[in-house]
Amino acid sequence: MTAFVASINAIFANPHMSVAADYRVGGADPAIPVRVIKVSPSVVNEWSRASFVQASHMFDVRVSEVPAPAVGDTITIGLITYSVREEPMLDSEGLCWKLGMRDGA
Repeated sequence: MTAFVASINAIFANPHMSVAADYRVGGADPAIPVRVIKVSPSVVNEWSRASFVQASHMFDVRVSEVPAPAVGDTITIGLITYSVREEPMLDSEGLCWKLGMRDGA
């Protein structure tokens, strides 16, 4: 195990950094229990001559738990289900996926 893998595993194991979730391929059962790091940055969008701020949801999930995420897969945290809305991006070390999410399945 490399230092990067050990560090990522420690971060995802920390309950102050990540949350327990259920991952569903294509939104269907069976659910895969995973831990995710949830970030909700505000994004500035421009349309015509106007700009507006929109909330967004980005989740990091380990490749070891979800080897091939895809648009349409879902993640449920508590009672809220989010859908993968854009192509997943792999980090430079190949350890984590960054998933752009939207509310609702």
